[in-house]
Amino acid sequence: MSSRLKTINFPKNCFMKPRILLLTVFLLGFVIAKAKTTDPALGKKDDMSGTVIHSESKKPLKDVSITAYLVSKKEKVTVTDEDGNFSFDELKPGTYKFIFEKAGFKRITKEKVVIKSDDSFQLNIEMIETNDLDIMPSPFHFADVK
Repeated sequence: MSSRLKTINFPKNCFMKPRILLLTVFLLGFVIAKAKTTDPALGKKDDMSGTVIHSESKKPLKDVSITAYLVSKKEKVTVTDEDGNFSFDELKPGTYKFIFEKAGFKRITKEKVVIKSDDSFQLNIEMIETNDLDIMPSPFHFADVK
């Protein structure tokens, strides 16, 4: 008795559908994984961000100028948005000094802020309004002379 195997001929595009489906699932998984690693809430690498608020009202301060200095050299400058948020992208690793300035508010300096490679840093600031009388001494104020 001889056994004969019967050959089945499938259409040429029959195996393409599973391959396309497999490729689609792989690409979708890759896109989802990539989206999770670049989530803005997590912060990008080498970034520094934060919020500036009014110390008394706790409301966000718009248009605060923030200057980043690395080894006494101005690196970057940014300004807060309407919600008081700011960010610096791709800062060089090192020890920074950040200066926060806005007209009508006391200048704030944050020194020795260490930015590391492949790391993000959050810095939240409260600014105090200046009182013009605190800044300018009275021309009528004289020291007691004895």
